[in-house]
Amino acid sequence: MIADAPELKELLESDPEFHQLYTTHHALEDRLHELSGKHYLTGQEEVEESTLKKRKLHVKDRMEEILRQYRGHAGLEPQPQG
Repeated sequence: MIADAPELKELLESDPEFHQLYTTHHALEDRLHELSGKHYLTGQEEVEESTLKKRKLHVKDRMEEILRQYRGHAGLEPQPQG
């Protein structure tokens, strides 16, 4: 999980793309939280919710990709055994 990654602080400070993705991810999470608090969603809000979920997943996937690359370059990626 990205939030638990010990490299998070360093990536946020050193990688502008990662920082932007992290900020975007939290903004999407906030908006989804707003929508989930409503008792009823309009058709437009349902489409927005679906779009936001997909975008949030895409952002998270990219963040995880950057984290894997960072770990690989830093020698932190677990090596396969066998």
